[in-house]
Amino acid sequence: MQADFFDATINAYRRRVPYRPFTVVLVNGHQFEVDFPDAIIVRGGAGVYMGPGRVPVIFDHEGVAEIVGDLKDQPADPAG
Repeated sequence: MQADFFDATINAYRRRVPYRPFTVVLVNGHQFEVDFPDAIIVRGGAGVYMGPGRVPVIFDHEGVAEIVGDLKDQPADPAG
């Protein structure tokens, strides 16, 4: 995944209103659900997720296989 696409995609999921959890799937098969928008930070193609138990997951754009959510159901125009 390209770094700029990685940043933009995760930030789009973080900014959904109302917020809904999404899942980040890593190329090694591990995955985590982002259940709170401020639990994840991305910048410059790198990210940190702080999940339950305060154990950080550090990852980058090259280690992400996919981001699972339902952005396709969001209206392109908030008014419509």
